[in-house]
Amino acid sequence: MCAAVLSLIAVLVTPALAQPPDTVFLEELTWTELRAVIRTGTTTIIVPIGGTEQNGPHMALGKHNARVKALAERIARALGNALVAPVIAYVPEGELHPATGHMRFPGTITVPDDAFQRVLESAARSFRLHGFRDVVFLGDHGSTQAGQTAVAGRLNREWKTTPARAHAIGEYYRAATAGFRELLKAHGYRSDELGDHAALPDTSLTLALDPHLVRITPPRDDDRLPGVGTGVEGDPRRASADLGRLGVDLIVNRTVAAIKESTTRR
Repeated sequence: MCAAVLSLIAVLVTPALAQPPDTVFLEELTWTELRAVIRTGTTTIIVPIGGTEQNGPHMALGKHNARVKALAERIARALGNALVAPVIAYVPEGELHPATGHMRFPGTITVPDDAFQRVLESAARSFRLHGFRDVVFLGDHGSTQAGQTAVAGRLNREWKTTPARAHAIGEYYRAATAGFRELLKAHGYRSDELGDHAALPDTSLTLALDPHLVRITPPRDDDRLPGVGTGVEGDPRRASADLGRLGVDLIVNRTVAAIKESTTRR
């Protein structure tokens, strides 16, 4: 009787287990599910690169990590043959002694650029070992752009006689920064609102992608650090999720096109 019951359970459960979940996130798959997905032609892996840094008194420290993960998912689904690796949250953010850049604000985490590059390189080698042909670096942070370009260049020189390639897609960051600012200017927003950090564009994107990371209460005078300020460069007060969605569409469309162009070159 027990054997019969177990056989029935196996019949009922096995088909469900044979279907991998509807996800593009590598860390949500088992190794056997991943192997099957690669064998069916999903051979592009997106490596989302975030950063943990101050984003003013109104926006959480993990903005870059949450944003790049959400955008990478949209990009992978639009490509149709890509998965998304775990977010790299530790990136160069400035010096420790004395503290420079965002390191002057509590919560920011920095690593040396050479350590960051070694992480990217080792991750890319891991993905190639397991059957991925195209390793795509998407950096949501300005400090990572040069490093990811350098790593892709080194790997491609090494891999030139193989089918594998690394791609540093700078168009992602350009679309999220200069491209989105130009779009907002065309909608009538002022240059002093757009700024360079934690201002209207940054805040709007976060409201569109992960709104719980944004605090509605405006900054107070006592949120300033002596000699440093609030960490905001610009003015986020007119930010909105509707504006953010314009940026999301821009970033996804331009990045998908850039990845397709880069991965067709060998």
